[in-house]
Amino acid sequence: MAQHRLSMRKIREILRLKFEHRLSEQLIAAAAGCSRSSVQDCMRRWRKSGMTWPLADDCDEAGLHKRLYTSVTPKRGKSEPDWGALHRELSRPGVTKILLWQEFKALEPDGVQYSVFCDRYRQWLGTRDLVLRQEHKPGEKMFVDYAGQTLSVTDPSTGEARKIQIFVTVLGASNYTFAEATWTQSLPDWLGSHVRALEFFGGVPQAAVIDNLKSGVTRAHRYEPEINPAYQDFAEHYGMAVLPARVRRPRDKAKVEAGVLLVERWILARLRNMIFFSLAELNDAIKALLVALNARPFKKQAGSRQSLFETRERQALKALPARPYEFAAWKKAKVGLDYHIEVEGRHYSVPYQFVGKTVDVRITAKGIEVFCCQQLIASHIASLQSGTFITHPGHRPERHSAVVDLTHERLIERAALIGPATREVVAVQTRIKRHADEVVRSSQGILRLAKDFSPQALEQASKQALELKSCSFRALKALIAAGKKEIEQDTTVSNLAHSNVRGQTYFQ
Repeated sequence: MAQHRLSMRKIREILRLKFEHRLSEQLIAAAAGCSRSSVQDCMRRWRKSGMTWPLADDCDEAGLHKRLYTSVTPKRGKSEPDWGALHRELSRPGVTKILLWQEFKALEPDGVQYSVFCDRYRQWLGTRDLVLRQEHKPGEKMFVDYAGQTLSVTDPSTGEARKIQIFVTVLGASNYTFAEATWTQSLPDWLGSHVRALEFFGGVPQAAVIDNLKSGVTRAHRYEPEINPAYQDFAEHYGMAVLPARVRRPRDKAKVEAGVLLVERWILARLRNMIFFSLAELNDAIKALLVALNARPFKKQAGSRQSLFETRERQALKALPARPYEFAAWKKAKVGLDYHIEVEGRHYSVPYQFVGKTVDVRITAKGIEVFCCQQLIASHIASLQSGTFITHPGHRPERHSAVVDLTHERLIERAALIGPATREVVAVQTRIKRHADEVVRSSQGILRLAKDFSPQALEQASKQALELKSCSFRALKALIAAGKKEIEQDTTVSNLAHSNVRGQTYFQ
């Protein structure tokens, strides 16, 4: 089959798992949700590119794409049908292999011919019931799921019983089991249980095998599942890979399926008739029974989960990071024309160059971080008051900064350059206007008179206004206009004084 070009995000994940965690190609393929040949192709292109890890700070998505890929399109091989779906169709009355092949060829003209079609189907039939017995290396994987059986917690004030969920995780090599009760399967409870499970184990395995719960997988897919951004953030914090199980393939997570069964039989069944009045009380009871479950001897081999964990798996786990993971929710937001995004009723600024773009927002209890193309472009301390606007001055364009930074003090400084009388008139505005915006607007109008007429005219009018104790914009403008009219009249009289004009004594 022809290989699909990997997304840049998936390529970055492959490189991170390869160089930072030294995983095998098979594990990388499972964690990244692609085939092993795709991983090999990616690494082959990486070696040819001559690039180094970690990537340079100036290496963006377009640059990485250009370095790794050429315009050559690989040839497409012969297509094959989905043998499982074909097998189900054959069980229907009147459906034959030749009919299914003809329908397949109508959709895929370049697909395999009928003889190959029949041979491949027989080969698939010979392998469909085989079960691969998986051998898990110490510290390699932990398997995660929720129990189908639930318990309840009773509200002591109302007597109302509320159902709770049971989170279960099992280490692959030792079957060492952790379980706890949470209110829901929502993202905060899901990630909180993961954090407490790793603290219970005292270390971090290389990968987590999870079911396709929405809190872990945004979109299920056999080859390229989309991991929930918050869960991916958690995995990167602990240096883990995420391996989603295939849809409707319980054998992919057989370890935790067996672990869930044991928890239901050895813990939940023993607690079924007990009444709990708080989640903490229930978890204390689970914790005590969990110790007994892990210490219970195996039937077909020596030792127990506890002893196998202590001797084989504990030392293979990676050390926990210095601080536990802090829950962060992710959302997408569009940057508005005012270069702000809306997050939970609050508005946060981003650089104005990103107006109109859709960005990723990481939300924690302490603040928010805004990313575009996986690069951090803004961060803010979280606001506690709804409806507020939090704006970083550097995010504004220059013309907006000039307006925002305009204050009455700045206007007084500009007035002082014209003259002391003008400065005094502008300063007086704080006493004759009620609101700060009125003060600024009136002062701006007064200074505008220096451009409409002249700085000298404004200074002279300001002196007269101070004497008259009338310092409004209208008064200043009237004084300047009156002075200008008087000057024009004097100029007219002086121009008329010549020898051909009769003087005032002519008629005496």
